[in-house]
Amino acid sequence: MKKGTNSACEGCDLNQASNLKKLGVNIEDNNYVVALAGNPNTGKSTVFNALTGLKQHTGNWPGKTVTRAEGGYSYNDKKYKLVDLPGTYSLLSTSQDEEVARNFILFGKPDVTIIVVDASRLERNLNLVLQILEITNKAVLCLNLMDEAKRLEIEIDDRTLARDLGIPVVPTSARSKEGIPELLKTVHQVATGEIKCKPHRIKNIPKNIKNAIEKLSLEIETAYPDVPNSRWIALRLLDGDERIIEAIKTGEFITE
Repeated sequence: MKKGTNSACEGCDLNQASNLKKLGVNIEDNNYVVALAGNPNTGKSTVFNALTGLKQHTGNWPGKTVTRAEGGYSYNDKKYKLVDLPGTYSLLSTSQDEEVARNFILFGKPDVTIIVVDASRLERNLNLVLQILEITNKAVLCLNLMDEAKRLEIEIDDRTLARDLGIPVVPTSARSKEGIPELLKTVHQVATGEIKCKPHRIKNIPKNIKNAIEKLSLEIETAYPDVPNSRWIALRLLDGDERIIEAIKTGEFITE
């Protein structure tokens, strides 16, 4: 890995370096909500535990059999509620896991979405990353399992990756806590607006489709002034996404 401003911190004390206080299940009166997303087997649960401690509140999402895990931590005198979303490969809503993850990022409007990827298998993880960046403007890429990538002699230029994706990229090895202080700091900077993200979006859209998206997006905003990301919802409606169509008809936008 080429060294940059987001390189992992080696040998530093986690709590001292990051001003981190793990709150476990004590997540009342939080200042910010953070979603934790990613493919299965990327070390997402290890990142969750590194931030919140082993204690977590678990239950099911409303009306679903999908497990919901939450925890909390305090950083720089701000309290963060961390919601661990189901591990998915896509947000196209072909399963309950995908529907839950997508709807929380879209309708729950988290202050930051941490996208955890496997650095040793980055290419296969990028599909989900790009889908999430179509939905939210505030995200951080957690380039996890850097120790495994190093073992396989895989080099990743995190600065170039951050530039191409338009969001901060933080290399981590969550099992050994490397990079966790940098991750905490970066999430804080995005949540507070200190870092402004300019996420990658689909640009090469045929003119007729682009016009249809703009027209439908305006109609959605008129009918639902508080709806997030009307452009993406319009795109999914034009694609015939039945679950989004149902959400629009009923107005049942998920916020929790």
